[in-house]
Amino acid sequence: MGKLTTHVLDTAHGCPGKGIALRLYRCGSKDTLLVKAKTNADGRCDAPILSGTEMKAGTYRLEFDVAAYFKAKGVKLAKTPFLDVVTIHFGIADAKAHYHVPLLVSPYGYSTYRGS
Repeated sequence: MGKLTTHVLDTAHGCPGKGIALRLYRCGSKDTLLVKAKTNADGRCDAPILSGTEMKAGTYRLEFDVAAYFKAKGVKLAKTPFLDVVTIHFGIADAKAHYHVPLLVSPYGYSTYRGS
């Protein structure tokens, strides 16, 4: 059975990104909001954000509210932060596979990859 998971690592502070709001959309002619969640103390969601029959091949978008997270940690950001919402567009080709989309983030940069 396929599943989609994510986690956030705060590379500026060397810790998990706890309490980061995120949204998952299925992209198409009209994007569909599928999930709203927050990361737990380990920077992960408590359960897969998609699994079973919810998993379908196609294009998706994850949005992470990183500026709100860094402001809550006391990081002084510009009135217009360099990174506000980090958006990751990705594809699911095999709905029976495990897709893991991690986010490594600081107030001024981020990276992602297909994890395991």
